[in-house]
Amino acid sequence: MIVSFRSKALRQFWEEGNRRGLRPDLVERILDRLTLLHAASELMDIDAPGARFHGLHGVPKRYAIWVNKNWRITFGWSEDDAIDVDLEDYH
Repeated sequence: MIVSFRSKALRQFWEEGNRRGLRPDLVERILDRLTLLHAASELMDIDAPGARFHGLHGVPKRYAIWVNKNWRITFGWSEDDAIDVDLEDYH
């Protein structure tokens, strides 16, 4: 389940359906990825086909799932919940 967001635009999109602040060509894929995160009850539930789930370097430990070419949704994991969910441009 998604507990918290770093990105204000993602939070507003997830909670209110407000697309402002998000690229229109990414909205559908972002919704798919957020739905995947919200439904996960354990970290490995996120390793779905096409998600390109991977761990990131650093402390605290964060993870990423693919949105498109440069864009990833990144997040931390606490017990059974996704925390500090963000949308990042890798390049």
